[in-house]
Amino acid sequence: MESNNPEIEYDLSHLCVVYKNGKVERFIGTEIVPPSPADPETGVGSKDVVIEPDTGILARLYKPKPTNPGQKLPLLVYFHGGGFFVQTAFSPTYQPFLNSLAAQANVIIVSVDYRRAPEHPLPIGYDDSWAAVKWVVSHSDGNGEEEWLRDCADFGRVFLGGDSSGANIAHNMAIRVGSDGLDGGKLVGLVLMHPYFWGKYPIADETTDVGAITFQEKVWLSACPMSTGLDDPWINPVMDPKWPGIGCAKVLVVVAEKDVLKHRGWLYYEELRKSGWGGEVEIVETEGEEHVFYLEKPYCDKAKDLVKRVASFMKSI
Repeated sequence: MESNNPEIEYDLSHLCVVYKNGKVERFIGTEIVPPSPADPETGVGSKDVVIEPDTGILARLYKPKPTNPGQKLPLLVYFHGGGFFVQTAFSPTYQPFLNSLAAQANVIIVSVDYRRAPEHPLPIGYDDSWAAVKWVVSHSDGNGEEEWLRDCADFGRVFLGGDSSGANIAHNMAIRVGSDGLDGGKLVGLVLMHPYFWGKYPIADETTDVGAITFQEKVWLSACPMSTGLDDPWINPVMDPKWPGIGCAKVLVVVAEKDVLKHRGWLYYEELRKSGWGGEVEIVETEGEEHVFYLEKPYCDKAKDLVKRVASFMKSI
């Protein structure tokens, strides 16, 4: 008879608990909202698509209200956060933010629903994300099945972006573009929102709290059991020998003053400038705010200002 109190395999605090019997109890990111033909506030339309039926890779697409019929729009492939364990592309956490960004940047957004740990440990999420990127650009020849991409997207202006662990994925996809190319598209920019990077040893003014460091290690090694540790290039990009080969010419890094991950974002910015990469990197820090505050408080003034800043970066390329 199965116990009413199954034994815990590991506890990831506010994210989830994983039990030895295989059950996963997620505490956040479990709600979903439907897509909308036209968002009441922005006019942005959204719909859900299947990318790979066999693996279950899905996406939510966002298309702004047409202002110039026939105009091809830039394309943002976006990866949601959640520590690789929680949230989805269909979460109410993302709908206001991506509607607003699609409208203000005047871009089509493909928000990728990759498979999550622990049921699907990394690098499965990376592989799913790369499959999604390739699926998107497969429409560049005019023969893809998704009309919003086939008929409306400018594949000469492709962006990658994400928040937290999704920003980690976006970075790793840009590295892969740099090494493998992007047949059918041109990656022009990378947007990293409060990126989830870490390392074996504290840097600068980063926390030295043993509990916080242990938690970050537990999250990473639980998401990616095959990892070599906290200096694995997947989680600590400055350790990657492919670092200067990032596959675009412009990068925007966004951090928040009270975010424990802030220092890694600044390190990314500083080291990329010195790496010999040859592109342009910008950084924006929001004073007085916590990790992914713009998702938690999408209608506050600082969140609105941040969306404008990201949209301005994209429109400048």
